[in-house]
Amino acid sequence: MKSIQLFVITVVILLTTNVKAQSPKKDPLPPDTLKLEPIKPHSPNKAALFSAIIPGLGQAYNKKYWKMPIVYATIGTTLYFGISSQRNFNKYREAYRLRLDNDPNTIDEFDGILSDSGIEGNIDFYQRNRDLSFILAGLFYVLNIVDAAVDAHLFHFPKNDNLSFNLQPNLELTQNNQVSKGFKLVINL
Repeated sequence: MKSIQLFVITVVILLTTNVKAQSPKKDPLPPDTLKLEPIKPHSPNKAALFSAIIPGLGQAYNKKYWKMPIVYATIGTTLYFGISSQRNFNKYREAYRLRLDNDPNTIDEFDGILSDSGIEGNIDFYQRNRDLSFILAGLFYVLNIVDAAVDAHLFHFPKNDNLSFNLQPNLELTQNNQVSKGFKLVINL
């Protein structure tokens, strides 16, 4: 029995001691080849400048090509409506000017169709739409620049596929022993 105990103790000591009979194994590759490539800097200023010069170019710099049609659609649509409203505004303003010149020989295209107040209402309507369209076009232009700069800041940000949001019903007991009902937002990173 003593010999078995002695054998087990000897085996445990031999297994736990660090004995090396050979020199440590070297890597097959020299240490210079194991270096990681440096991450190329991605400049948010350059992305913002590109988007400021040509809308959508900053998105292309960020390799987000799918955003370019969205940029052109939003800016283009608002500019289209702004220019269309400007044309209608000019048309109604010219008709109103012709009515106010007190010359019986000048007749506007809306004679007998719209009253003076109707023409004034159309002038106000198209002027308001024109102004709103151009303001929205400017807003989308600035948003395009901000999007390119923010996207460039996050270009090398690590992406995790396990990120999830979950809204769950929740019942909790408050300090005065009443039940509190509601929802809780569970975020898994």
